[in-house]
Amino acid sequence: MLRIFIHRLLLGIATVAIVSGIIFAAVEALPGDACTAILQRDASGERLANCRRELGLDRPAVTRYVEWASGAVRGDLGISAHNNKPIASLVGDRLKNTLLLAGCSLALGIPLALFLGVLTGLRRDRFSDLALSTIAIFAMTIPEFVTATVLIFVFSIWLSWVPGIVTASASSPLSAFFPGIVLPVIVLTMVMTAHIMRTVRSSVIDVMSSDYVQMATLKGVPYRQIVFRHALPNALLPAINVIALTVGWLLGGVVVVEKVFNYPGLGHYMIDSISDRDLPVVQAIALIIATAYVGVNLAADLLAMAFNPRLRTLKARSP
Repeated sequence: MLRIFIHRLLLGIATVAIVSGIIFAAVEALPGDACTAILQRDASGERLANCRRELGLDRPAVTRYVEWASGAVRGDLGISAHNNKPIASLVGDRLKNTLLLAGCSLALGIPLALFLGVLTGLRRDRFSDLALSTIAIFAMTIPEFVTATVLIFVFSIWLSWVPGIVTASASSPLSAFFPGIVLPVIVLTMVMTAHIMRTVRSSVIDVMSSDYVQMATLKGVPYRQIVFRHALPNALLPAINVIALTVGWLLGGVVVVEKVFNYPGLGHYMIDSISDRDLPVVQAIALIIATAYVGVNLAADLLAMAFNPRLRTLKARSP
């Protein structure tokens, strides 16, 4: 198990290193730079050259990448070109807010998705399965901004139950985001619950139709024991990877939801930085998101191997 963990960890580090190079190259390929955004109409001649010299943009790209990557390893993400402040301090508050949003959504969505997935899988093709599956399909296909707009109209404008947007600043204490965080959490919970529920439903159906479950049924093993002791532990394993992908998406892919609700999270800040041509901040946020994806997938693989000895044996035998 330790050898597998080390192998996975080294693979994850290599993946992050490759992704960081891709991120830096993609940002370099964009037209313009931080100096053209700062100077705007005056971005020419001596002023532009002096700005690039001050920000170190006149040096070779490889040198700047090595300095940026080594700094990121030490926790130094550079300086924002827009307000000349350390990016780590600017991103820290937004990351904290995004973690709050993601944590609330996961705490509500994962238990609900597992329960509904097991329920629909055990009651396949019955009314409850058809109704919940239909709702899940709609939740997966309707864009988040449409769902967010409908919820704002119903619960904020029409019923006046909760605020339609978040008015707290990025540096506000976490308690200041309530109750404004309610609608964003509902939107994200609907999407993630639908995806995880569909995966769990398919897995439960496959396990319940497997040979060992059929054999246990023929031997007269009680249905409740078959479900809770034998079927569900195996059926819930595929949900681990889906949950890991969902966590990665929540940490950086909720740009639309954060923008609609004016939530001061990581995704919202990335959009603002793109508009301001603050490329160092864009690079830093992209690296954080990529690292989060790699980290949660590594954790998901280790959890799957811990709960499934067969996977651990296969990994150990693989070259």
